[in-house]
Amino acid sequence: MIDRSTRAARPTRSLLEPAILRTAVIDAAKKLHPRDMVHNPVMFVVEIGAVLTSIVWIVQAFGGSISGAGRDPAWYTLTVAIWLWLTVLFGNFAEAIAEGRGRAQAATLRAMRRDTVARLRDGGEKPAAELAPGDLVVVDAGETIPGDGTVVEGIASVDESAITGESAPVIREAGGDRSAVTGGTRVLSDHIVVEITQKPGESFLDRMIALVEGAARRKTPNEIALGILLAGLTLIFLLVIVALRPFADYAGTTTSLATLISLLVALIPTTIGALLSAIGIAGMDRLVRRNVLALSGRAVEASGDVDVLLLDKTGTITLGNRQASEFVAMPGVTMQELAEAAQLSSLADETPEGRSIVVLAKQQAGLRGRELAPHEARFVPFTAQTRMSGVDFDGTRLRKGAGDAIERWIVEEGGVNPPELRVEMDRIARDGGTPLAVARDNQALGVVHLQDIVKEGMRDRFDHLRAMGIRTVMVTGDNPLTAARIAQEAGVDDFLAQATPEAKLALIKEQQATGRMVAMTGDGTNDAPALAQADVGVAMNTGTQAAREAGNMVDLDSNPTKLIEIVEVGKQLLITRGALTTFSIANDVAKYFAILPAIFAATYAASGHATGPLDKLNIMSLGSPRSAIISAIVFNAIVIPMLVPLALRGVRYRPVGASALLRRNLLIYGLGGLIAPFAGIRLIDLIVHNLLGA
Repeated sequence: MIDRSTRAARPTRSLLEPAILRTAVIDAAKKLHPRDMVHNPVMFVVEIGAVLTSIVWIVQAFGGSISGAGRDPAWYTLTVAIWLWLTVLFGNFAEAIAEGRGRAQAATLRAMRRDTVARLRDGGEKPAAELAPGDLVVVDAGETIPGDGTVVEGIASVDESAITGESAPVIREAGGDRSAVTGGTRVLSDHIVVEITQKPGESFLDRMIALVEGAARRKTPNEIALGILLAGLTLIFLLVIVALRPFADYAGTTTSLATLISLLVALIPTTIGALLSAIGIAGMDRLVRRNVLALSGRAVEASGDVDVLLLDKTGTITLGNRQASEFVAMPGVTMQELAEAAQLSSLADETPEGRSIVVLAKQQAGLRGRELAPHEARFVPFTAQTRMSGVDFDGTRLRKGAGDAIERWIVEEGGVNPPELRVEMDRIARDGGTPLAVARDNQALGVVHLQDIVKEGMRDRFDHLRAMGIRTVMVTGDNPLTAARIAQEAGVDDFLAQATPEAKLALIKEQQATGRMVAMTGDGTNDAPALAQADVGVAMNTGTQAAREAGNMVDLDSNPTKLIEIVEVGKQLLITRGALTTFSIANDVAKYFAILPAIFAATYAASGHATGPLDKLNIMSLGSPRSAIISAIVFNAIVIPMLVPLALRGVRYRPVGASALLRRNLLIYGLGGLIAPFAGIRLIDLIVHNLLGA
């Protein structure tokens, strides 16, 4: 059952929630300050135009005139000024909505951090925000884990839905690769002691708050380059409009300041200029909603261009722990005997391998755990020297361990190793598994086959990555034989066997030297150098602190195949930006051919005629120069809020080739950008010209 109180800590918000809309309207007005607007050159030019036309109207309203401003009626200047201000406000509104969604989520996260008090193991208490590395805190069932850390004592079921959004609880225990816990998650059962690893102000909650609020978001290189392009186009059109004034005077056409400003605003790329920031913020927000913390906007953007993915085998492609999969009995030994001996020798073995042997004995031989206390059993722990473990009871000694260690023990006990024992152990090793020999007193009973278990659905996910043009490489410390078997089973494109941290780093540098964008996922300290070198380094939340600090992304779900979603978000960000840029530029081209002929239609008109030869270019049959300008500026303003949902949601990504993607982009957004202004401006002109008599 999903805990509703916990799920409420991370609500799912619609794209245009009323509470966010109300706040966004106020924030849009606040963003009119020149200090904020100057960061967006396109919209800053629109704001300057709105200020100038407002000044002209105020002067006209009081019966005055400004030299060079033209003799347009006050209602026309006021109409232009209003729609210019609305254009700026709509642009700010798009950015404010994207920021508002992040702030709403951050508010719940901040409250979660503020309201949590940590119980120290020494008996004191401390607010969660004041915890420091090394603090030991006690967390019982029903309590919230106050900070990021590592479980050093106990085992518990933890609900991480408040952070990851996943309703299924997970097990966190001391001494394994599942010992990392995140502040803000809740213990459902049992009792654990957590050693805090976060520094003040650097917890995952702090990072999420900074990320979703946009405080830590910087413009990416692609976004900066596009901003420079838009600023350049704005400057070019500004020079063109300035040049039109003397041309109009020479031609004998009266062109007012309001008309020229309107024409400039209609021609510069205001649509993408208004939505550019919202697209970037929304892209980061989509990544957070997939439970991934991106520590830089550059990483999000780079993920859209990834074409090589390095995956650490252990804990990423495989379950991370070898599992018992088969009992192989020696001649004269029944499967039941071998399973029982393996089970008894593993009852005190708390390693994942030992527990898996007990489970396999239950599944294949129907054996259940036995109570050995009445037999005065003595368990023999595993040591690096003996490389075996077991149990002594009722005069019987059972041992399991590395094959050569068990063989040596049997000989020392006066027994003889059957030749089949070495044959089976060699076979299992050739198949990429790990053999564990089992003996009773001086008799070899058989072999337990341990193997790495590939996670379910990995092949399908790698097929998906391949369709996206991404080459997958498995990285492992195993020998080439074992690596080849697992690589074939998982469906990766290539593998690197017997990989050291230096070899991983060298492989990434080699791929980058050929111009490839490399992503790496990992969870161990030995993955840290590669995570730091990769263009996109995704560390698992359950991994070591070194791995999490080295990567530029952290997957809170610890799902290594999450990179598929990360790449989709990155590609969606780039595609959305490209699609709306295509629409905006095509839009401006269409408006150019729609408006300019209408403005100069009367130029060079013959005596006694209202129109001239340029009227033939007025293919939209716009009513008058003033109605054409008003229609264009109205359309230019209203198209921005109409595209806000698309900017926030993003253009849907499909794993198709670049040429197919370009064709779709041009057909949908390029052609749409050309057609929409003709239809929209013509419709608005009918209203303005016929109803208002403009």
